[in-house]
Amino acid sequence: MGKNLKEAMQMLENGQRRIEDENGKKPVSEDVPGPLQGSGQDMVSILQLVQNLMHGDEDEQPQSTRIQNIGEQGHMALLGHSLGAYISTLDKEKLRKLTTRILSDTTLWLRRIFRYENGCAYFHEEEREGLAKICRLAIHSRYEDFVVDGFDVLYNKKPVIYLSAAARPGLGQYLCNQLGLPLSCLCRVPCNTMFGSQHQMDIAFLEKLIKDDIERGRLPLLLVASAGTAAVGHTDKIGRLKELCEQHGIWLHVEGVTLATLALGYVSSPLLAATKCDSMTLTPGPWLGLPAMPAVTLYTHDDPALTLVAGLTSNKPADKLRALPLWLSLQYLGLDGIVGRIKHSCQLSQRLQESLKKVDHIKILMEGELSSPVVVFRFFQELPGSDPAFKAVPGSSVAPAAVGRERDSCDALNRWLGEQLKQLVPMCGLTVVDLEVDGTCMRFSPLMTAAGLGTRGEDVDQLITCIQSKLPTLTCTLQLREEFRQEVEGTASLLYVHDPNWPGIGVVRYEHANDDNSSLKSDPEGEKIHSGLLKKLNELESDLTFTMGPEYKSTKSCIYIGMASDDVDISELVETIAVTAREIEENSRLLENMTEVVRKGIQEAQVQLQKANEERLLEEGVLRQIPVVGSVLNWFSPVQASQKGRSFNLTAGSLESTEYTYVHKVQGTGVTPPPTPSGIRSKQRLPGQKPFKRSLRGSDALSETSSVSHIEDLEKMEQLSSGLEPSNLEAHCPEEAPRAPAPTDSQTEALQNKAQHPEDDHPQVEGLERLR
Repeated sequence: MGKNLKEAMQMLENGQRRIEDENGKKPVSEDVPGPLQGSGQDMVSILQLVQNLMHGDEDEQPQSTRIQNIGEQGHMALLGHSLGAYISTLDKEKLRKLTTRILSDTTLWLRRIFRYENGCAYFHEEEREGLAKICRLAIHSRYEDFVVDGFDVLYNKKPVIYLSAAARPGLGQYLCNQLGLPLSCLCRVPCNTMFGSQHQMDIAFLEKLIKDDIERGRLPLLLVASAGTAAVGHTDKIGRLKELCEQHGIWLHVEGVTLATLALGYVSSPLLAATKCDSMTLTPGPWLGLPAMPAVTLYTHDDPALTLVAGLTSNKPADKLRALPLWLSLQYLGLDGIVGRIKHSCQLSQRLQESLKKVDHIKILMEGELSSPVVVFRFFQELPGSDPAFKAVPGSSVAPAAVGRERDSCDALNRWLGEQLKQLVPMCGLTVVDLEVDGTCMRFSPLMTAAGLGTRGEDVDQLITCIQSKLPTLTCTLQLREEFRQEVEGTASLLYVHDPNWPGIGVVRYEHANDDNSSLKSDPEGEKIHSGLLKKLNELESDLTFTMGPEYKSTKSCIYIGMASDDVDISELVETIAVTAREIEENSRLLENMTEVVRKGIQEAQVQLQKANEERLLEEGVLRQIPVVGSVLNWFSPVQASQKGRSFNLTAGSLESTEYTYVHKVQGTGVTPPPTPSGIRSKQRLPGQKPFKRSLRGSDALSETSSVSHIEDLEKMEQLSSGLEPSNLEAHCPEEAPRAPAPTDSQTEALQNKAQHPEDDHPQVEGLERLR
């Protein structure tokens, strides 16, 4: 780019640039910071500074892929902005001829490419600016006295602008702000709900709205139709809308991404009707992969004075030079290059749409409109007797609350899938959208991203592969969510937390003894328990992920359980969470109680020591406490004092005398401490089986020898734990090794007699040994 700028400067400048005399310059104040100090910087230093600001530190932020994929056509478009600045320094006559030529050529080419006849073009930087100028032109055309009377004319007969409910968000508010109109001038036209597409404008309802506005003394001014809505790419029935607008004298404006397909050889009849509308807005920059390219609004109007007043035309050369980047880029690409890029984007959409039809659990929102270059799809799990949009869990009848939960679950899973696909296949330019009726979906719009990102057919195939690889995790997690909720709700001390944005199995919270659910304040004790619980669960090394969840979601601590790719034993998972949390709480209480007991024991020991000192003083007398006298008395008559002390029993929480220890030279046993609580059920697992996975009985993954032996061992352990009789064990294990012969009747009577007389211990033991 620097080389092109240098060549452009040499071609446009006649000779070397004059250097101003530095002696005549006003010295710069030393208070001005930065590079303005001194006599200025050279061009190389300035460009180096700009480059550093653009890229920054390579270690902190990698270079954007969009800058790498600009290509030569992108440099041509960027060069047009610099050339426009240099051209603006020419003589007025040369500048007028050059700008007129550039503007007329670009307008003619766009009209021929996009089949719009007998129109003018307005080039603008902001995409919505053209529609605002068209609205101003419509006001001047319908209100003849607007230039003189202004607001009074609009107040007596309020204008109405009709927008579809599927229009871009914020478009109506932008128009009212630019035109100085109240929001009451906007009229939202609903989309079809019973017949036709859910994103197409309801023409019958629109006609009713227009008649109602006319009866109330309003003026229907302008209608904005969509040729490819911003959300899903649906196209309104432009032909019927054109007839309705001609009947009531309404200006019809069309915008949308599908207008790019007008450059192709075959155009559908609904879209071809857009070429007969009053105006349309085109965005060739994203369609052709050209950066910093202006948008174009094509319109038809016969009065040049009104277009000048509305701001659609200008006498300023700088306004006409906006078309220069597009003028250069269209010449560089040529007609074949322009049509080829648009056709390539449409082929990518058709390729993805045909591939998605073969993938299970994927729903395409607009399968009927093959001409649309936008593909919107979502994950769902359709089951017999259920609505695929809302129900994904087996059940004959689902309550409205359950339907809402399943809708939230599907939306969360689709949001997770969209984020995963964006990271795995960034070249596809996939986006995640939230639709009012369909929920969270993924949108593939190659006309807006393919040319800039360089999307190819192999990228679409990779996208399909990634979707298929994520489907087992999605289906398994969706099936386990409802089972997890029911299991948690049936478990004491556990609370199920419904988080619609969490894509995992679910969210659970442990309710400890001092928990106050009605309070929104932070719970330090609960946070401590959940932190320990999270640490214990992560130490199990299972395939599931456990986190504390986003901090902004709630002030209460919760455990967020991630997604599952295999079948999970939900009952074991919930039981482990409940038992582990209960143990942590009991251990915490034991530590707190021990701390309190130790504190009270220290206080009691201090009181007893004080009493012991007083008793010793009474025993020995006051004279023995005097240093010299006490030594003489102790020499003549020593005191035979017994060694007394106190020991603190942590288990009993009481002070005990040490006299027994000094007399018998043995420490007292005290009270036996209670056993540590343990409620986790010991479950026998196969070798290599991770926690929370169901038993793989009958699986082909196990060998014939090892699987049978392990399964038999598991069955024996279960029978022993359930307390089966020996006879039942013999029935279950017929192929065991031969046992010793059963005892005779006489031996049995002898054993019974010995059992009734336990004092004969040794003969009984000898009899049992003989029986063995």
